[in-house]
Amino acid sequence: MLHPFKAVSLSFKKTPLAIRELIALDETACRRFLHILHHDLGLSDLLVLSTCNRTEVYYAADRDYSLAIIEALAQLKGITDTDITEYYPYFDLLNTYEEAVQHLFEVAMGLDAQVVGDLQISNQVKMAYQWSADADAAGPFLHRLLHTVFFTNKRVQQETSFRDGAASTAYAALELVEELTADVANPRVLVVGLGEIGADVCRHLGDSKVFQNVTICNRTRSKADALAQECGLQVLDFERLVEGMKEADVVISSIARDEPFFTHGMVERLEVLSYKFFIDLSVPRSIASDVEQVPGVLVYNIDAIQSKASAALEQRLAAVPHVRAIIAESIAGLADWAKDMLVSPLIQRMKAGLEQLRQEELDRHQKKLSPEEVKRLDDITRNLMQKVLKQRVLQLKAVCRRDDAEQLIDVLSELFDLEKQPASA
Repeated sequence: MLHPFKAVSLSFKKTPLAIRELIALDETACRRFLHILHHDLGLSDLLVLSTCNRTEVYYAADRDYSLAIIEALAQLKGITDTDITEYYPYFDLLNTYEEAVQHLFEVAMGLDAQVVGDLQISNQVKMAYQWSADADAAGPFLHRLLHTVFFTNKRVQQETSFRDGAASTAYAALELVEELTADVANPRVLVVGLGEIGADVCRHLGDSKVFQNVTICNRTRSKADALAQECGLQVLDFERLVEGMKEADVVISSIARDEPFFTHGMVERLEVLSYKFFIDLSVPRSIASDVEQVPGVLVYNIDAIQSKASAALEQRLAAVPHVRAIIAESIAGLADWAKDMLVSPLIQRMKAGLEQLRQEELDRHQKKLSPEEVKRLDDITRNLMQKVLKQRVLQLKAVCRRDDAEQLIDVLSELFDLEKQPASA
């Protein structure tokens, strides 16, 4: 086993939105969960990734901690033991190094995204990595793994057409708005809340030549002002939200909160005379499920937003084999590094053992020699030892990359009785 790296994953592929939003973690919860997993369960190389489409935990441990992780997640979210057992089938358990590493690469590249090639996920992985580093929960392996992931992402960006076009979730929302308002002259769009996807939608709306009447409304006015200035949009005071909803043809919600913000009673009071479209980009949902019962109101949630950028999507799908080839190269390089790390303690013990022997021999002879002769002998023996070790270390690493590194380490440790040697000189 190259490394005891594992993962627990719950994603859109087999988990309905209602359960994903129940499990979803915001930044504060992610940081708290990292602390629990690191300090209470003693897990290392931790990465907690939670988006609208997935909640995943990557970790290193000699045994399977997936059940303990799921139970800790349930406790953090206030889910009873009885309820969480009903959700077990939705979790995928990736208990081998190969499965967990491959999955993380595919997630980070956007191969496993709801909209293939979604750029947003790579930024979310970077944030998750930063939180892990902040919590001192990222060990040498995770650092190497994530830097390899980021380098691979850069190669995909530069060497393939996988990121060409605009096929992100935010762009898919824009395409949906275009379709819904195709028969509306100068449609009025109101964006409420500026979550990550919502902010990206605003940027797409600002770049679009179709929408000239777009308004942003956010509880924190300064954030709305900054984005409005960036995108050339209008700002509505949060206190005038109901007025803005009455005027809008489309209301896009990107509000982050545990309970729905837009309720049946609130929308019912708008007295909708024609069609009004609500698009919910939030997880958990910010628009109550019964809002669509209001006459004239149609609601679309995150699962209903499918890719409308068909040409860009087709181009990205055509690039998938090239992306997978790049990932395979990166994973192979990571495996070589992991094998080197397996043999590294053995090399250090070999060096320490030889250094001890060298020092013992120097101690035996230095009383008979002048200080200049002692120094010369010290330099000669040190250089000789380094030359001998250099070739042997290169050979050892090469053999480990071809064969079973763990078995070889056991054989060499026993052959040279290395466990009895000191760990350092």
